[in-house]
Amino acid sequence: MTAISSLAPTEFTTFRAAAVQAAPAFLNSQASTEKACRLIEEAAAAGAKLIAFPEVFIAGYPYWNWMMSPLEGSRWFKRLYLSSILIPGPEVEALRRAAARCAVTVIIGVNERSPVSMGTIFNTNLIIGDDGRLLGRHRKLVPTFAEKLTWGSGDGNSVRVYETPVGKVGTLACGENTNTLARFALLAQGEQIHIANYIAFPFTSNYDMPDAIRIRAGAHSFEGKVFTIVACSAMSPEIVDALGSTPERRQQLTGAPNAFSGIFGPSGRLISEPLIDQEGIVYGDINLDASIEPKQFQDIIGHYNRFDVFELRLHRRKLDPLRVGSETSVDSQRPQPEAHADPDALEIDC
Repeated sequence: MTAISSLAPTEFTTFRAAAVQAAPAFLNSQASTEKACRLIEEAAAAGAKLIAFPEVFIAGYPYWNWMMSPLEGSRWFKRLYLSSILIPGPEVEALRRAAARCAVTVIIGVNERSPVSMGTIFNTNLIIGDDGRLLGRHRKLVPTFAEKLTWGSGDGNSVRVYETPVGKVGTLACGENTNTLARFALLAQGEQIHIANYIAFPFTSNYDMPDAIRIRAGAHSFEGKVFTIVACSAMSPEIVDALGSTPERRQQLTGAPNAFSGIFGPSGRLISEPLIDQEGIVYGDINLDASIEPKQFQDIIGHYNRFDVFELRLHRRKLDPLRVGSETSVDSQRPQPEAHADPDALEIDC
């Protein structure tokens, strides 16, 4: 028998993550995609292996819903629809090539056009692997408040965690990061790195976006003992000029502070510099080993929970307008395999 003198514990590799805070080329999907590809190259050149982009970076957010009547905003809905993208499509192919060329994992928000309807848009996050494969897409489960005038609702099919070279990644868009059950469903699938992307929200008389982001991101990191990467869009003169047709509207669109990006560790504290309002890229070095000791105190998907008392069920059925014969979906993309999780933590109906 060969004696084993020592056993080195398995350790996770430290890697650099990047959160992009930038404004899209408003309602221009081609120009926004080109900007995203440039930013992927910039972040990769700085050593990033995981790059997070803002919510609906391609190609903009429906700010008009908060400022205009539904009838007045309808023509803007048409413009947003015409700038939304199909998946797969040329914009996605360009992003895939950039990710593969730079060997980075990319999460980016897009306005996704329904493949069968001219009136439905989804708020979607794409998860692209470092080999350029489209690992999956997450459609925002419930649009927030005025957003319901623009986006359709997602479904449980996209509440998934994805295996990447840097760890298990999950994502939620903006306000759905307040959905405790959605966050727990990701944690229960083994999430280690959470991507929370947002839009700049300049309507400061009603809401403090940076403060709200800090609370949500810090809470998820602390509760789950995970890393949270926050990527928020920035306001731009282009957006203000497009929608600020009156002095009152220009004032609404220029409220500050309105954007916050940063990277949070398992303690719930920032491990990067905060980036507020300005365009830029913020970086943080992540070592998943840092999640181990905090989980000894509270592991809510393990020893610090009572699955005999609480139960969560995730319905994975994809909601499509038509099911033909034995087909389960009109979407030709097959669902990704599920990450392994404690069977008592989450019950999944496929």
